[in-house]
Amino acid sequence: MKPVTLSPGQLRAAEVLFWLALASSFFLAPDHLTLLSQILIFGLFAVALDMALGYAGILTVGHAAFFGAGAYTAGLLAKHGWGEPFSGLLAALVVAGALGYALSYLIVRGADLTRLMITIGVCVLLYELANRLSSITGGSDGLQGMNVSPVFGVFAFDLFGKTAFLYAFGVVLAMFLLVRLVLRSPFGLALRGIHDNRKRMLAIGSPVEARLRMAYGFSAAVAGVAGALLAQTTQFVGIESIGFNRSAEVLIILVLGGTGRLYGGLVGAIVYMLVHDWFADMNPEYWMFWLGIFLIAAVMLGRGGIMGALSRRIRTKEHATSTAGPPQGARTAGRQAGGSL
Repeated sequence: MKPVTLSPGQLRAAEVLFWLALASSFFLAPDHLTLLSQILIFGLFAVALDMALGYAGILTVGHAAFFGAGAYTAGLLAKHGWGEPFSGLLAALVVAGALGYALSYLIVRGADLTRLMITIGVCVLLYELANRLSSITGGSDGLQGMNVSPVFGVFAFDLFGKTAFLYAFGVVLAMFLLVRLVLRSPFGLALRGIHDNRKRMLAIGSPVEARLRMAYGFSAAVAGVAGALLAQTTQFVGIESIGFNRSAEVLIILVLGGTGRLYGGLVGAIVYMLVHDWFADMNPEYWMFWLGIFLIAAVMLGRGGIMGALSRRIRTKEHATSTAGPPQGARTAGRQAGGSL
């Protein structure tokens, strides 16, 4: 099948339509706003993981540590009298980012297997710490009694999830644009270079470890914002927010959507959460079996995830021009010149 070639303007239009479709779900699916809010939040969480794994090449399966840190930060503030939502997000961003940057000194220096073990160990340690400090975190019963103030002092969180969806949509869109800005900056291009060829980046004098630490800290900060969003919109923090299962779940979402692709996390969250909900309703007893079959089939049939499959069907005009190569006359002249050397 011949790939479809789109201009940059058409790609921007498709991007706008994607976000408009998400926003229109507020009117098209008013009975599923809670699920839609969680899709947005887990999509942001997957985008945060993608920055570390897909762009910086840091193998990690413990990102729930930062997600949970952000959730508990916002939850504890709301429980003890500081329920203003935006300042709670900011506090979660700072705490999770500081935790991620501190841990980056251990993670960045190691090889892939070392990083894997450290991230798993940190996630397990924080889970046990949250379970032990039940007088603060609520332990296995979760953190309850949160009182989140209305957004902008006007829009209170309601039982139907309307305010929660609009709040989550606005925050996720703002954070996504921030992540895109960072990844398109010289810093983001340096991360791609490190991911593709670390030795060459070292050879040209690039501060590889410093940039990887910054990337990991920023990724952790975005994950903390996602955790705080979940805590504020549900007004509850479960201990599973910081558990290893949450890390594995977001990794599945990212692989399904496609790593190293800006929209991979969001698309993966949409597909995974909708299929998860559908299988759970269809077969409450064996839904995990069918979900597992779906995920295996998706990975085997769609190399590079959903966005990888789309990228093989859709190309920009710049990509088509660059892959077309020089004109026939130039190629002939090149062969003649090569033969004369």
